[in-house]
Amino acid sequence: QVQLVESGGGLVQAGGSLRLSCAASGRTFSTYGMGWFRQAPGKEREFVASINWRGDSTSYADSVKGRFTISRDNTKNMVSLQMNSLRTEDTAVYYCAAHRSGSRHVQRAIEYDYWGQGTQVTVSS
Repeated sequence: QVQLVESGGGLVQAGGSLRLSCAASGRTFSTYGMGWFRQAPGKEREFVASINWRGDSTSYADSVKGRFTISRDNTKNMVSLQMNSLRTEDTAVYYCAAHRSGSRHVQRAIEYDYWGQGTQVTVSS
């Protein structure tokens, strides 16, 4: 069982930066692959980024590539998403998620086993 709690969301101007954090409980956190998703009003939840269990392999949606960076610290049971050069279209609720296939990059939300409650990110023009 893994419980996930996101933090770090807020209001930022376009071009600014935010860092999201996801604190995980559970002794098996280091074996899980982790991902960030987002959902804007009226839209489906979409993949943002993922990281494997070791933290040495990452994957990004094309829309955030070069602007966002996912990382993890297994000693602290934490995964982070550094978001730079934010755009108004990045406005959404951001979710942290975990899946048991730790070595794979999973982009489909249905394949994730655990989810956080989400944190709101609003980018103003």
